[in-house]
Amino acid sequence: MAHIAGIEIPRAKRLFIGLTYIYGIGRSRAIQICETANIDYMKKVADLTLDEEKALRDIIQTDYIVEGTLRTQIAMNIKRLMEIGSYRGMRHKRGLPVRGQRTHTNARTRKGPRSSAIKKKK
Repeated sequence: MAHIAGIEIPRAKRLFIGLTYIYGIGRSRAIQICETANIDYMKKVADLTLDEEKALRDIIQTDYIVEGTLRTQIAMNIKRLMEIGSYRGMRHKRGLPVRGQRTHTNARTRKGPRSSAIKKKK
């Protein structure tokens, strides 16, 4: 298995799909990385040579923020919003939708399961 950015990339997958296993890399960015490294993105991960693997690793480490660093950065951004008391920060704090979705109905993913207010008598 190829080991890039602390993640084991599955050998049976195509390269651009395998790279999406790294947090912070989607399909379009994976294809962009392959083109920068001059590697065919349809190639299987198992067929990569050590030089190609090293080239991918170097490009990802130098040009992109991925995995733990990215998770930390996102958490710090949310924490900053909550500390300054912005509207978005308050929504994060209360566990409600942040991007303007309605909450009268729906929003169950963010709000959690319904709490039954009235219990039936037996």
